[in-house]
Amino acid sequence: MSKIRIAFFDIDGTLLDFGSREPSPRMNETLRRLKENGIILCIATGRAPLSLPSFALTGFDAYLTFNGSLCYSGDTEILSNPLPADDIMRIMRNAAGIGRPISIATRNRFIANGMDDDLKAYYGISGSRIIIAEDFETIISEEKVFQIMMGCYPREYQAVMEGVRHARIAAWWDRAVDIIPADGGKGASITRMLGYFGLDASEAIAFGDGGNDIGMLQAVGTGVAMGNASPDLIAVADDVCGTAAEDGIYSYCIEHGLI
Repeated sequence: MSKIRIAFFDIDGTLLDFGSREPSPRMNETLRRLKENGIILCIATGRAPLSLPSFALTGFDAYLTFNGSLCYSGDTEILSNPLPADDIMRIMRNAAGIGRPISIATRNRFIANGMDDDLKAYYGISGSRIIIAEDFETIISEEKVFQIMMGCYPREYQAVMEGVRHARIAAWWDRAVDIIPADGGKGASITRMLGYFGLDASEAIAFGDGGNDIGMLQAVGTGVAMGNASPDLIAVADDVCGTAAEDGIYSYCIEHGLI
């Protein structure tokens, strides 16, 4: 392993075990010791800035949010890559055709044009609240939309994305999807982030657990899948650590001399 100078972390299923709101004491220790060793710490998540858990708001040097569509370090915006309004409208019509509401995320708010059990469960993971907006279509036309979130099973993907040109699904759960810019994703944004910090991919490590982390693990020199990761992610990973519930990142960092 090359000398690691920057580390990227997914949140749900990686830094946090599913159902947890705060990292374990060992995970907190890991982050503290990595920082003491001069390693740049970056969040890389499908979450919006508004739904970042409290622990993530301090101690991290940079943030890749909305699966990399909005990236920043402190007050510096490194990448802003919103979805085209015409694709959002088409996805909304496609979703309505199969009886699915959609939710959109701007930098400062979440809104939806309806609710179903799967979308409600999606929001429940981060503890966020769904607001159903009467002016939903007006907001789409007036504000930057970085991500669409909706309840959606794999068998519905084709219908949802019919005729969509500049967006794609970033799936991390079999009951819901994030829809992001076609040229976006965690992998592309990590490449941009490495350029911002003047680092090479060989100096970077990333930890993740879902299908939306595939590009992230491929963009760094050392991509580590959690023990609870999806089979597709494990297939592309350079290494596998223990599960989030087992403090797998802590053990991995000890074993590889990172802390």
